[in-house]
Amino acid sequence: MTSFIVMDVLERANEMEREGADIVHLEVGEPDFDTPACVKAAACTALDEGHTHYTHSLGLYELRECISSTFQKTYRISVDPDQILVTSGSSPAIFLVFAALLEKGDEVIISDPHYACYPNFIKFVGGVPVTIPVFEEDGFQYRPAAIREKISPNTKAIFINSPSNPTGNLLSVDRMQEIAAMVEKPDAPYIVSDEIYHGLVYEGKEHSILEFSERAFVINGFSKAYAMTGLRLGYVIAPQEFIRPMQKISQNFFISANAMVQRAGIAALQEAGDDVVRMQQTYNKRRQFIIARLKELGFGITVEPTGAFYIFANAKHISNDSYKLAFDILEKARVGVGPGIDFGKNGEGYLRFSYASSMENIKEGMNRLQKYLENRV
Repeated sequence: MTSFIVMDVLERANEMEREGADIVHLEVGEPDFDTPACVKAAACTALDEGHTHYTHSLGLYELRECISSTFQKTYRISVDPDQILVTSGSSPAIFLVFAALLEKGDEVIISDPHYACYPNFIKFVGGVPVTIPVFEEDGFQYRPAAIREKISPNTKAIFINSPSNPTGNLLSVDRMQEIAAMVEKPDAPYIVSDEIYHGLVYEGKEHSILEFSERAFVINGFSKAYAMTGLRLGYVIAPQEFIRPMQKISQNFFISANAMVQRAGIAALQEAGDDVVRMQQTYNKRRQFIIARLKELGFGITVEPTGAFYIFANAKHISNDSYKLAFDILEKARVGVGPGIDFGKNGEGYLRFSYASSMENIKEGMNRLQKYLENRV
């Protein structure tokens, strides 16, 4: 299993901070906002009221009803609460999907670049990740024809992530429809859609894969849009026949998600809408600033990202060794960034910048980066 290099960068940055260095963190995809007050209040109330015990292994029915209502309101999709399994973050949800779906040697198509941890989830349960390069000029979107070429009798799933980590780009409706059309036959692969960055879109609109196909798993959670990373709350929506197998795995490995945090999740869905809008508007201002500043510094951004809180910038004019470059920037400029190679071979030569940081920090980070580049010449 490979390490998550962004975390290696963060941990080296933390060591430097303990030695007295001042680091600007643009490497980690974690909201810098405080968790909404209504969510924290609900968590405290839940503790006071004694919600400190196991829940149903699928999750609180009230929370699953809220998730169902949210999908109806947001996407006009009807989701049965019994098709939802609540997890301690979206990562366990990904594990449950592949543990239930894959046998040894089964293949999962993923884009390259991709979220760094995806291949390890697949390989851990005996699956085989099959990568498809996606390109800057396409906004790092899948080319459906390339997917068709890679589908084999062993293909069990096509993995999509829109808005994407690390690129911040969205899949277009047309491409989602084309991918959905590939899975309509009973023996076709399923689609696994990581929708964790829904709610953080600044131009256009995000779409759930369930708008286009029922042969799909949706993974989502509360970490990003609701700034609840440390509370660890996610969920998976799955075809009904997979719920019981995933439930049994969850019972054995996790028992249930945290009872108090599930109550907080209900408050997030019912009361935190204004907080999400406020955070979204702030992210958008940061996005516009950092894109302009990176372009001024000579980084390549062919298609401007419109979702999540990442910029995947072409740095090949500086170095084709993004790992070495990222750590050199950290040591000399005191700015943490993510090396593109962390996200797949086709990510080499790129750097990922997270704007889940204050405007003050982003401005300081860009100024430090400018001085670093001037001194490098």
